[in-house]
Amino acid sequence: MLRIALPNKGALHEPASALFAESGYVQRSSSKELVLVDEANEVEFFFLRPRDIAVYVGTGTVDVGITGEDMLMDSGTPADVLMRLGFAVSTFRFAAPRDVQDPQLEGARIATSYDRLVTDHLQAAGISAEVVHLDGAVESSIQLGIADVIADVVETGSTLRAAGLATFGDPIVRSEAVLFSRPGIDLDPARAHTLEVLRRRIRGVLVAREYVLLDFDIAAENLDRAVEITPGFESPTVSPLHGRDWYAVRSMVSRRGLNAMMDELYEAGARAILVTDIQACRI
Repeated sequence: MLRIALPNKGALHEPASALFAESGYVQRSSSKELVLVDEANEVEFFFLRPRDIAVYVGTGTVDVGITGEDMLMDSGTPADVLMRLGFAVSTFRFAAPRDVQDPQLEGARIATSYDRLVTDHLQAAGISAEVVHLDGAVESSIQLGIADVIADVVETGSTLRAAGLATFGDPIVRSEAVLFSRPGIDLDPARAHTLEVLRRRIRGVLVAREYVLLDFDIAAENLDRAVEITPGFESPTVSPLHGRDWYAVRSMVSRRGLNAMMDELYEAGARAILVTDIQACRI
C-alpha cells in the first residue's frame, strides 16, 4: 500500500481532507483516528502534525505527504514537490510595530517559529541579526520585549493588524500546500501505479474546481466569433441543431471571468447559455 501523510489539524487539515474525499478516497470520521486504511484504493493514511510530515517523508517512513511549502523549507528536509495544490496560500514576511518608521533587520531581534527559513534568508542577504525561537503567538513577542521584529506566515494580515504590527520589505517566501516525496523516490510497481492514480485524481479535482462546462446555441454565421470567445480547454464541441442553421456548442472554460464571457456570447448572438459544474474529470 502507498503510505500517505496528511495534516491532522490546523489550516491545512480540512482542505487536504476535502481534496482526498473529492478524489474518491476514504477519510476519517473522527479526529482521534491517527491511521486509516483505504483498501479499495490501496492507500494508508497517517494523520500527523503538519510540521512533522516532512521528517516522516524524508526518512522514508511514509511515501508522500501534504504540508505547507514554508514548513517543508523550514524543516531542511530534501524533497521533490510533486504537485502544488492551490490552498493554504500565504506569504512569509517580516513585521514590526506600525509606528516604527523604516524598520531595520540589521542587529534586530527577530522572533519566529521558522528558525531555519529566517536564518537562511538572513545569511543569503548578508544580514546579522538574532533569531529568537518561539513555538507560536510570535505577534506578542515585541510587546513583551523579547523581539524587535517578527517573521511569520501572513494570510489575511488581520492577526498582525490586531497586534498593531505591519509587514515591511519583500516576502521571504510565497507558500501553498504541496504534495511531495523524498528525492528520487523508488517505489515498487504497485505503489508507483497507486501514486500515479493519486496524482491523476487530484489533478482532476483541481481542474474541476477551476473550470465549468459552458453550453450555448449559436447561428452558423456567428459560430466562428463564439468559438473565439470560448476556445475551451482544448477546443469546443460543435454539433448542428436539427432543422435549423444553428449549432450547439459545449466548451470547458475557466470560472474566472465567466459572467463577462456569457455577456460577450449573448452580444455575439448566442442563446440558451447554460453553465454546469464539473464534479471530477481526467485531463
